[in-house]
This record gives sequence, structure tokens and C-alpha cells, in this order.
Amino acid sequence: MIRVAIRENNPSGEPDPRGRIMYVEAVPFTTYCEDVLPNEWFPSWHPEALKAGAMAVKMFAWYHHLHPVTIDGFTFDVDNTTNFQHFQEMSSQPTTNAAFQAIQKLAYTKPNGEIAELNYSAGYENDPNWQYRNAQKMAQWGSEYWARRGQNYLQILQFYYQNRALMRLP
Repeated sequence: MIRVAIRENNPSGEPDPRGRIMYVEAVPFTTYCEDVLPNEWFPSWHPEALKAGAMAVKMFAWYHHLHPVTIDGFTFDVDNTTNFQHFQEMSSQPTTNAAFQAIQKLAYTKPNGEIAELNYSAGYENDPNWQYRNAQKMAQWGSEYWARRGQNYLQILQFYYQNRALMRLP
């Protein structure tokens, strides 16, 4: 389970990163990841880009589950906005679910096994987004760029995140 703070929506109907916290919901971890990925990566993207995205979403969530915060009396791991990751209930898609299932039994950690936050940002379309490489941050558009050029999800992750190891989970 992961604790998700649900914030009020802005006038356009989107969750407001500055909105007040209305409640905290406990969501099964897999469900959470499957309801984040299609809101952070386009479901129509290359499967290898989606797998790289699934790993980033998973490790970001796992890290924050281990480091909860308390705001306005609410203790939670993440919220439903871009403050953390854009979570929208019941938004999972077949392509993004398949990507998450493909990496579900794996973790991308520091070499000693420590869970590390995998940050990401949009980046620029049709560009490798080299500027993110030294920042230990993956570009979402960059993951698609590399996947379309034949890189698999692990090669994409290795490009953006140095000094990490792929580990099999029990």
C-alpha cells in the first residue's frame, strides 16, 4: 500500500499542486503505479520507453513510501499531483500495464541495494535530452527518443541514471 494525499482540483478540473489536502487514500502499490504511468508517459509510446518509465514511476514511489511527509496534519507518501507523480484513479491502460508488469519483479537501485528516487522531467521532443544525464534525471521525451532508436529500457535507464544496478526482487 502507498498513502496518496488527494488534493482539491483547480478551476480547470486538474488536481492542484497548491490545493488543500482533502484526504489521504491507501492505494495498492501496483494499482498506484498503473494509475500513474499513463499520466506521465504517453500510452502510445514505444514499449521500451514505457518500461523505462514504469521503472522510474515505481522507484520514485518506493523511495517516497520509505520517506513519508506530514503536511497540515496529514501523513502521506505522495500526493496525486505533479508535486510527486500525476495519479488518477482508474486511468490504467493496457500498454502501460504491460510495461509495469514487465519490470514488476525488478528494482533499479544504488549498487549497494539502497532504494533511490528516480526523478524525471518532460524534456524536449525528438531529442536525447543530454542535459538531464548529469542531473540523474530521465527525460520522458528522451526515453521515447532512445527507444525509437533501438535502445532497450535498461540502456535508457543507464543513459540517464549513473551508478545504479538492476536487481531482481524475491
